[in-house]
Amino acid sequence: TRQQQQQPPPMLIEQTTRNLISSVGKAAAAAAADDAGASGPATHATQGTAFDYEGLYQAKLAKKHDDKSYRYFNNINRLAARYPQAHTAKASNLVTVWCSNDYLGQSKNPAVVGAMKEALDTYGAGAGGTRNIAGNSALHLRLEAELATLHRKEAALVFSSCFVANDATISTLCSALPDCVIFSDAMNHASMIQGIRNSRARKHVFRHNDLAHLEQLLAQYPRSTPKLVAFESVYSMSGTVGRIPEICALAKKYGAITFLDEVHAVGMYGPRGAGVAEHYDYAASLQAPAGQRIPGSVLDQVDIVTGTLGKAFGIVGGYIAAASSLVDMIRSYAPGFIFTTSLPPPISAGAVASIQYLSKSQRERFLQQTHMRELKADLASAGIPVVPNPSHIVPVLVGDAERAKLASDLLLSEHKIYVQSINYPTVPVGEERLRITPGPGHDAQMRSRLVRALDSVWDTLALKRSADWARDGGRCGVGESRTNSELHVGWKRGVDYVWEDHQLKQAHDYECARKGGIRIEPAIPATVQQQFVSATAA
Repeated sequence: TRQQQQQPPPMLIEQTTRNLISSVGKAAAAAAADDAGASGPATHATQGTAFDYEGLYQAKLAKKHDDKSYRYFNNINRLAARYPQAHTAKASNLVTVWCSNDYLGQSKNPAVVGAMKEALDTYGAGAGGTRNIAGNSALHLRLEAELATLHRKEAALVFSSCFVANDATISTLCSALPDCVIFSDAMNHASMIQGIRNSRARKHVFRHNDLAHLEQLLAQYPRSTPKLVAFESVYSMSGTVGRIPEICALAKKYGAITFLDEVHAVGMYGPRGAGVAEHYDYAASLQAPAGQRIPGSVLDQVDIVTGTLGKAFGIVGGYIAAASSLVDMIRSYAPGFIFTTSLPPPISAGAVASIQYLSKSQRERFLQQTHMRELKADLASAGIPVVPNPSHIVPVLVGDAERAKLASDLLLSEHKIYVQSINYPTVPVGEERLRITPGPGHDAQMRSRLVRALDSVWDTLALKRSADWARDGGRCGVGESRTNSELHVGWKRGVDYVWEDHQLKQAHDYECARKGGIRIEPAIPATVQQQFVSATAA
């Protein structure tokens, strides 16, 4: 054809291309050689009047080192077959992990691992794209249906993490609501704070669990002004619990919607693992069919629930559950959802298996709660200062960043126990701590070793014990009167734990019956057994 006749011969094109590549390559190599000879390897250091990028990096790092808030990451490799043990950088160096957020050990549950292996063999390792482009599968839809059922909401939406879920949902929703005002608990997670910033909405921060302060702030605005109240069910570093029913009531009174982060509660609380909001109506939730709305329940009053698949469920990912119209709006507008590769098939399959497993099994929750109670009692007897709370988290107050890091290092190097220190900005300066999370796999021997190790470290570093904090007026509930501490710990006044004695007894009996009379192992610790006897007698 005429077009073919006008094109140069293929061999000529190939030779011209090779010559061009060769000449460009030689020029680039010569320029690189000149640059290297003049200034050495490429770095962010600059000369003359240009900005000193490297100097800024070093100054920011120096500030972190100076205030002892620089983060060191320990090389901890958790062993599925030896949970809760792990090895460090050296495979033969075994340690016991006491600070994992894999609260119930679901990451090594055979049902979960098996579902992930099957999905890997069937669908491969990757999702293939965003949900909009080749990354939307039956497993994603099934996972979202499971989550909506779990929280008794119309719909759910899965994200790559709950940080992304919180940031994307709050920023998208509150930037869409005209003149929206956000009310945020002072102890809210960084992901919610980031979402609030990105929304550019007006915000107010109310004192942690302070209902009077929240109402004072809400009352400043007409009921017609769009408002969002953002708070958590279990606050991860203190273990305190949000006042969910009271906050929902205030939100309804002043025309606000509620945004509840259940990240550290899903899988852990409620008869099916939906979180603290479900646990408020434990009996009704146990009786109602899965997924069915319970009018008047605390969970039903929450507008938006967010959670994670990466803690008690043992996988990775985050989600929201809410009305279908709100979920669809976030799906359609949130960049954090639209432009992110979706969860891989094995992750989605493992999450579905974990949710289904924990919606039926009470064994893991029962063991975790009983082990937590025993540990808190043992630490109290030893005078080790535990921040009071009604949840599964055991925060041990140190009060100094450098010594908190030293305490963590001593536990690891001298006692083969891994507990991470928590410093600013995760907690306020002066409230640095060790964060302990007992799991179902921590037996009595491990617990005794931990208490002895902490007692030794406290002596070695001359750290304050509970009585010392009391003499100094107390801090974050330690050494304070119960009346004062109850002002911020949440849950029900006069009730020590979210999981009450009769509920644990019921969970124990249910699980025994489900397993044909086989008792939950390890056996109920003696002090908890006595509490069950008393609860049954009452």
